[in-house]
Amino acid sequence: MYSNINVQQLIPVIENRSMTLIDVRSPSEYKNFSIPGSINIPFFDDAERAEVGTLYKQVSIDAAKERGLDIISAKLPEFIRAFKKIKGEKVVFCWRGGMRSKTTATLLSLMNVHVSRLEEGIRAYRKWVVAELETMQAPEKAFVLNGYTGAGKTRILKALEKEGYPVIDFEGMANHKGSIFGQIGLEPHNQKIFDSLLVHRLRALKDAPYVLFEAESHRIGKVVIPPFLCDLKNSSQQWIVDMPMEERVKEILLDYRPTEHQSECMEAFQLIKSRIHVPVAKQIEEDLETGDFASAIQLLLEHYYDSRYKHTSLQYPDSQKQFLPVGNIEEAIQTVKDKLPQLSGKNKQMQPSK
Repeated sequence: MYSNINVQQLIPVIENRSMTLIDVRSPSEYKNFSIPGSINIPFFDDAERAEVGTLYKQVSIDAAKERGLDIISAKLPEFIRAFKKIKGEKVVFCWRGGMRSKTTATLLSLMNVHVSRLEEGIRAYRKWVVAELETMQAPEKAFVLNGYTGAGKTRILKALEKEGYPVIDFEGMANHKGSIFGQIGLEPHNQKIFDSLLVHRLRALKDAPYVLFEAESHRIGKVVIPPFLCDLKNSSQQWIVDMPMEERVKEILLDYRPTEHQSECMEAFQLIKSRIHVPVAKQIEEDLETGDFASAIQLLLEHYYDSRYKHTSLQYPDSQKQFLPVGNIEEAIQTVKDKLPQLSGKNKQMQPSK
């Protein structure tokens, strides 16, 4: 017979990656929000779930159960094989810990495949995330990467994160680059996904002597950063990465890959076109149409993004800012690394949340 675990028992499983977490909800439910690190083996696909749900609401519970049994019976061998392929201990869950996870766990136990089932499902996990965010304290100390658009701040963070430095990558958690063009080539995360990734990262860094993150606005794409982290940003030391224009243009070309997303770039530009002086806006549009992306980017920086940055940077007093003049991204990474306080062996082993 299968065993049950509650959400408090689940958290170390997630953070230590000691079991395989299996979401048996439909693909669209899984895509919308799931437990970090989980995989999807759906009990019903989206169409099947809709059909059973309609019967449940419009006919009867028994009719829905009978149709559900017909559906799962037809694909049971394939369903069981998918679980057998997974080595080690497994935890299954659905939305409320109801019929889908119970039936899955029961069927697997009959086939001598042992799994644990999450009580109250992913709903209990989401409640835990919300409660954690409500009671979580901000890290005691932070260093904030600031500077003009294209200064490589995200690349600096990712490089240091790979080396085990205590980085909080808000844009990575949001799956959005934080500008009008920020979702190009990406599928932005919703607030639930962002909150989950953030909670686990903050828990991983709870003993770090400091954290390092980028000076984001309170909103990134579809998500909002919690107020306690916005307050930490505003009160912390700002390291202004000062990189030459030509290097910033190179960084943006590398990061956004406009040759692969030309139509998306043009569509995003239309959202800010009216805020730019007409002759310049016309030239940017022409450059985007002809593929002269370097020219378009430089004009956008000079006539839109740089002036916006200058305005927001005025909120910080000079005593809170330190400029880091660098020639390129490699120098920027090394400069920031040299300025960070040295980490102990224990803290240096911190790894980013996946």
